[in-house]
Amino acid sequence: MKTSDKIIESISVREFYNACREPLELELVAGEENLDRMIREKSLNRPALALTGYFRFFASRRIQLFGAGEMGFIRDSDPQVIEIVLRQIAKKNIPCILISRNLAPTPVLTKVAKEFKIPLFRSTLKSKTLTTEATLILEEHFAARKSVHGTLMDIRGVGTLLRGESGIGKSECALALIERGFSLVADDLTYLRLLRDHEVVGKSSDLSRGYMECRGIGIIDVAKLFGVHSVRVEKRLDLIITFISWTPGIEEERTGLDQEYMEILGQKIPHSVIPVRPGRDMARLAEVAAMVQAFRLLGHDSAKEFNERLIRQMSGGTV
Repeated sequence: MKTSDKIIESISVREFYNACREPLELELVAGEENLDRMIREKSLNRPALALTGYFRFFASRRIQLFGAGEMGFIRDSDPQVIEIVLRQIAKKNIPCILISRNLAPTPVLTKVAKEFKIPLFRSTLKSKTLTTEATLILEEHFAARKSVHGTLMDIRGVGTLLRGESGIGKSECALALIERGFSLVADDLTYLRLLRDHEVVGKSSDLSRGYMECRGIGIIDVAKLFGVHSVRVEKRLDLIITFISWTPGIEEERTGLDQEYMEILGQKIPHSVIPVRPGRDMARLAEVAAMVQAFRLLGHDSAKEFNERLIRQMSGGTV
């Protein structure tokens, strides 16, 4: 499988601000001249212990979230003492400071942020909501990415990547599946990313979304021809099907007992290799393969169940 990997190890505060300004209702209070500081972790840190002077295990690579508790502590503290602590925090090279509940930053906090050129934001959202929403956005930006050659379909709720050498019939298979009411996610080139460290999600590029190449016909607009339901923006990858040309003597899977996997972004994705030859209904085979995978996800494996029945019968037990 031809691929190109991209691991995102950091994003700039500027990228975060541009992506989150509206959804997180952010206001830039200070530090606008240094938005190129880097955020190196996809979580937020509440610096409550750090404000007391305890810096062991301090997560300096994260966005520092100051909620009602932190801001109340700063206001109730001796200004000179808390300024020393805030300077210690600033010297840890933190990426930025984010204040929730639209709380006004204290003069000493603003002073330290400006002195160390640390971007200082505030949001109208509550700390819990802010943490959840910001983490989801950071998760998206930090997600490991890979592009693969193949057509991604949503077949009966199962995200299925159709692969095979050029001209084997992937597009014709996808078109037949669309005619049966299933949805196209990406044609020919699928962009994958790893979310929540275990879920591989695929989509097309913004430019090619909803379009498909059919040999002998050209580029078609799937949504206009088959309806908006025939296109999905993204889908979790549950199954990979590789079509290969059938040749005499080729080894074929006959029982389905030995499940094969293909590793994508560190995750093992079920993989089926299906030999095809003229006259074979590739779309029907792909649909059945997706249905089998759907049952496996529900805990039912027909191959194993049949094998167990066979063993019981051979042992003289009841079927």
